[in-house]
Amino acid sequence: MGGLRYGFVGLGNLGGNLAGSLRRAGFDLVVYDRDPALAAPLAALGAGVAGSVAELAAGVDHVFTCLPSPAASEVVLAELLTGLPEGATWIECSTLGRDDVLRLAGLARKGGLRMLEAPVTGGVHLAVRGEITVLVGGDADLVEQHRPALQAIGGQIFHMGPLGSAAVIKVITNMLAFIHLVADGEALMLAARGGLDLKTAWEAIAASSGTSFVHETEGQLVLNGSYDIAFTMDLALKDLGFALGFGREFGVPLDLAAMVNQTFLRGRAVYGGAAQSTQIVKLLEDALSTPLRAAGFPARLG
Repeated sequence: MGGLRYGFVGLGNLGGNLAGSLRRAGFDLVVYDRDPALAAPLAALGAGVAGSVAELAAGVDHVFTCLPSPAASEVVLAELLTGLPEGATWIECSTLGRDDVLRLAGLARKGGLRMLEAPVTGGVHLAVRGEITVLVGGDADLVEQHRPALQAIGGQIFHMGPLGSAAVIKVITNMLAFIHLVADGEALMLAARGGLDLKTAWEAIAASSGTSFVHETEGQLVLNGSYDIAFTMDLALKDLGFALGFGREFGVPLDLAAMVNQTFLRGRAVYGGAAQSTQIVKLLEDALSTPLRAAGFPARLG
């Protein structure tokens, strides 16, 4: 596919599906994860499997990463710099703060690499189908060079502007999603305590001016009782922290985001940082001893 060989480092819930989309689209791909078991599905699709980041870097033209924290990204970048060719592109799909993006881009540049930030939004279920939205920050020529690969992993591609721009819009979209999730839990609880059939109530909300993407997706997982969105309380708090930081920097009061941040701190205290972020609704269910359950909803989004 265009003669380019891509590497992909970080094969978790999100990264594994993004890498799978690249491979299914025909891209020559080498993958690596600290957990070798996560590489097996990619190997079954015909991807090469490297034994280390440095080994991967030595055998590819450009690299995607999808990692859990800025610290992890910095460690992987240091290893990439040992093997990637001069002028290679590092395409970072992790959710980072803008300051992290600019700092890491500087380190990459000193090592002869160019960087694109390409965080994704819409949920793991869309990543599975190659339909997730990709938010891109970086130089226009790099966006065009890698557009075929970006289109393989995503449905809609938005070039937001220079490096750092995608970090800002990604944090904004996640902030809205967490606010919507807490609001949807309150709405469904009102319906339950008001004696309404929850399946019909969910359908009515979905067909109303009060609907949201979160209601139509994560709301189903709440009603199923699985809460299985493949996104953790810790990750939600990381993103809310970025949002509140931008609020301070830009002088924007974020009343709702601040309240929701406190709610997620409570959720993590009760259920643990590895709990599903969707379990934030369970705080209200537990407090009122009223489970929000209805038949006919999936345990995972397809």
